[in-house]
Amino acid sequence: MSSAGLRVDLGRGLVLPNPVGLASGTAGYGFELAQLIDLDRLGALYTKGTTRLPREGNPPPRVAETERGMLNSIGLHNPGVDWVAEHYAPLFAAWRIPVVVNVAGAEISDYMHCARHLDGVEGVAGVELNISCPNIAHGLDFGRDAAGAARLVDAVRAVTGRHVMVKLSPNVTDIAAVARAVEGAGADSVSAVNTYVGMKIHRASGRPVLPQGTGGLSGPAIHPLALAAVAEVRAAVRIPVVAAGGIDDVATAFDFFAVGADAIQVGTASFADPTTALRVLDGLAERAAAGRIPARWGTTAVGSP
Repeated sequence: MSSAGLRVDLGRGLVLPNPVGLASGTAGYGFELAQLIDLDRLGALYTKGTTRLPREGNPPPRVAETERGMLNSIGLHNPGVDWVAEHYAPLFAAWRIPVVVNVAGAEISDYMHCARHLDGVEGVAGVELNISCPNIAHGLDFGRDAAGAARLVDAVRAVTGRHVMVKLSPNVTDIAAVARAVEGAGADSVSAVNTYVGMKIHRASGRPVLPQGTGGLSGPAIHPLALAAVAEVRAAVRIPVVAAGGIDDVATAFDFFAVGADAIQVGTASFADPTTALRVLDGLAERAAAGRIPARWGTTAVGSP
């Protein structure tokens, strides 16, 4: 099914061939999924969180199945930004799919280092600032505070000419305030939402299943919550909004477009069925062919092929 006419211009040179991407933390750096599906059919790959230095991540077990969802406490296991830039980016450059590298850190200087190191690297289409990871110390600090988030974005904006997307946390009192703050500081787009903080108890022992106690809840269970958060963010900002949260078919994807999202990220569903994102894309293409897509597509949110 052709996806022509579904291009999405997110600004500052980041043009997606279609609005269906793979969410950070669920597709790794794309290499495993590339053995199972045609990545180049999709709109974007948002990599797993990448930090200044390599990280081993949290001790196992790192994931736990829940009703209609999944808890994870990976802890940003990654090889570090130097390895990504030197070894992974050349492989990204051979793909047609735009690759946006998700970056994280404990200090503003960590984000600046990563963004500066990736700036101008062939194969990297932009950065997604992870200010909302619930599985590491300090991972939510910037995401909780609008002023802190703005300072972070302002600092990163000063060191990169690439597209800067900010991944928002739903575990805040006022997600709209954080969205407005990062827009004002120079973010080109926002992605919403990251996982919700959750817990699962091992009933035989009465202890949390995950060693860290809590983890990030994702999957269909969070879809209604994520939908409300995206609607709130869309009403607060003018920059593009990339939505995520419990998408497992074209109907749940279209819910986000109905509340104003410009693009989407498919995440947890890919673990159960790696072809989910492709099925969503085919469904959107069918709706586009039938003229059943948002009126703004083909005008401001979506450019011509």
